[in-house]
This record gives sequence, C-alpha cells and structure tokens, in this order.
Amino acid sequence: MRFLSKAEIDEFLSQRDYDIRKSHNARWIDQKCTPDVLTIIADCIANYVSEKGNDYFTSMDIWHDAYTVENVESIFKKPNPDETKARSEYDKFFQQPMELLAYSGVLEKDKRKTRNYYRVANEEMLEYISLRDRNALTFLQCYITNVLSDSGIIGKFELFFNNTSKENFDSLKSDYEDFIIANTPINGLTECRRIFTKVINPLAFLHGTEGTERGHLSKHKITYDMLMYNRDNFRDIYSDKPKEMTRSEYEMTLGIKINKDLTKYMSAKAKRIVRVYNDQFRNGLTEVLEDERHIGDLATNIHHIFPEADYPTICYYIENLIALTPTQHFNYAHPNGNTQSINREYQHICLLAKSATIRDDLENHEEPIYSFDKFIYVLLVGLEKETFSEIEYGDYDGLVAAINLAYSA
Repeated sequence: MRFLSKAEIDEFLSQRDYDIRKSHNARWIDQKCTPDVLTIIADCIANYVSEKGNDYFTSMDIWHDAYTVENVESIFKKPNPDETKARSEYDKFFQQPMELLAYSGVLEKDKRKTRNYYRVANEEMLEYISLRDRNALTFLQCYITNVLSDSGIIGKFELFFNNTSKENFDSLKSDYEDFIIANTPINGLTECRRIFTKVINPLAFLHGTEGTERGHLSKHKITYDMLMYNRDNFRDIYSDKPKEMTRSEYEMTLGIKINKDLTKYMSAKAKRIVRVYNDQFRNGLTEVLEDERHIGDLATNIHHIFPEADYPTICYYIENLIALTPTQHFNYAHPNGNTQSINREYQHICLLAKSATIRDDLENHEEPIYSFDKFIYVLLVGLEKETFSEIEYGDYDGLVAAINLAYSA
C-alpha cells in the first residue's frame, strides 16, 4: 500500500473511455458516493478480499461481512443489515459506490441475470481510496473530471467555475439535466438534481468556488465537510467556546457525546496512514531523532502524542500521531511501559519532532498529507493554549517557540 500521486490517478483513468453518450450509464456516480462513504466501502472490500481471496463477490457479501457490520452500522448509524427494513437502504449504501468503482475500472463487474458480481481489478487504487476520505476525494475529483471531459461537457463546468454567477449556475444545471436525460435512462429532473450535487461540489471544492446547496447556488464556497455523509465538525462546535473555559468543560456544558465506534475506527485508520507515509517517504525510520541511539532504528509503533482516551476529538488526526521505535514508545513516551501514563517531557519532544515532519512534508512534497492548520488545532485541543490560534500559517519558528513555552512551566 502506498500514496499515489494525482498524475498516477489520471494515468489510470486515461486508459478508459467514460463517455456517457456511449455507455448511457446513469450510475457512474450517485447520491451515496461521498468521499467518506466511498473510502469505507473500499476499505470493507479490501478487508473482505484480503481474507476471502479476490474471487467474485456481491454487494450482499460485503455488507454481511463481520468487519462491515461492525463498522458501517456504528459509524454511519445504519440499521443492522440483518433487519428486513434495512435492505433497501443498505442496497444503495453499498451498490452505488461499488457501481462507481466498477465504472471507473477499480472493480470489474460481471452481470449475471439480475445480479451484479464484482472483483478487484486494481488493488493498488482500491487500497489508496480505502486509506482515507481525502484520498477518496482526490480520486473522485480526477474521476469526475475525466467522465465530464470524455462526455464532452467539461467546458460547461469550466465556464461556471470561471464565473460562479447565478445565471451561469442555472445554465449549467439545466444543461446537465438535459444531457443526462438525453443520454441515460434517467428521465426525471428530481433524480438529476440529486446526483448533480455529487458531480459539481467535489469540483467546486477543488476550484475553491461556490457550488450547490439545497438545489440552489450556494451562498458560500463549498467546504470539505459539505462533501461528506457524516458532517460532524468539532471545530465548528468549539468556535463559540468562551476563552476562560477549557474544551473538556465546554463539551460537558453542551452535552457532546463522542461516537466511540467512529473514533476507534478512524483512529485505527489514521495510524495506518502514518505508517504507510512513514514507510514510503521516511524509509520506516523513527520521527524522533533527538537520541542518536535510535536515528537508524525502524519505527514499528504509531503513538498518540495526546492520548486517544483523553482526547477523542483529535485521536484520528494524523498530526497527533508519530512513528516511534518500540523502545521510544514503551520506555520513553509511556513510563515503564504503562500505556495509561504519558511522559510529559517526551510528549514535548514528540511535538517538536512532529512539527519537523509536517514542515518537511508541506515544503518538499507536491501532494502533502499533513496540514499546518490541523496541527495547530491538535495543539489547541491538547495544550489548551489560545496563543496557538494566533500563529500565522507557515510560521514554524513561532510554532516551535509556542510549544517550548507551553512546556516551560
């Protein structure tokens, strides 16, 4: 498993013809094809194939798999797939992303009578999508662009993105509806409009423009959370927190309940992301280089700088995770191997090391995975020092000084 570049994704997509005028495929994208749903369905498929082998499977095979039941039911608040009333909802939840993956060429589809059977056609692309919703979004943006380009209608979208006026939006929406009705079995405006949202908004986010919300031109630029099926945003929750109140106290006043199953799943995936990144770009070595005895040692452990149990709202931020050697993890970060305890002095060292990793990623990689702003947020939550909110983007000297100050007392 590795991170793919946008160029590699486009190279993969360039090998197929996605012209809707030829395929007449109305299900190349659908309502449930959001980045967070797509990544977890890809994850469920990848997990199923790793255990059962890459033979043909159906959507029912995936949704009844134990790994899927445990995660999808708890994370997306879907009823148990064994319940009769759940069948229709689960069918859409699994079938729609699987159809997208099949049309794109990530999966291979074999229709037998009225039933669709799938198997993995490109394992590397599936694993890339399964790793995190940001990867799924990048794939969606590339995929949607290729489909629109092959179908001869990309120019209509580009016209809108160059000038996001209401007139251009209404024209684009009408043209898209006419195109879909003329070239696919869809013959109703309502269904066209529901799917239109999944087409335009990922591209609007890419271009940094307005898109659509509730069927109309959005009042503001499309934000990342607007693209998701699950739209919980802890930063929005904390935006009104009084400065004199701690975040934990504020959570209690609001009665915020953490979805423990969601945080557990996302935390595990975040660890996998950091491990893949560290193996691919840092030769699997430790991120903490202060002790020369460990400079050339392999980092086989991924450590929460601020503990998962105490800081659930940031436990799945990769900026809160660091690759360590077993000795660094169980002897230094956790005194005497007690994982319930944190060595504050070593936590300080880990934050400084993580800031160096993030700086290197953002300055030297064309497609970085880390975020300066998210690291600031992690520090705000973990250290509860409002001075971090005053640090300007990219001010690493100011960031390091603020971290040192926080641990000086």
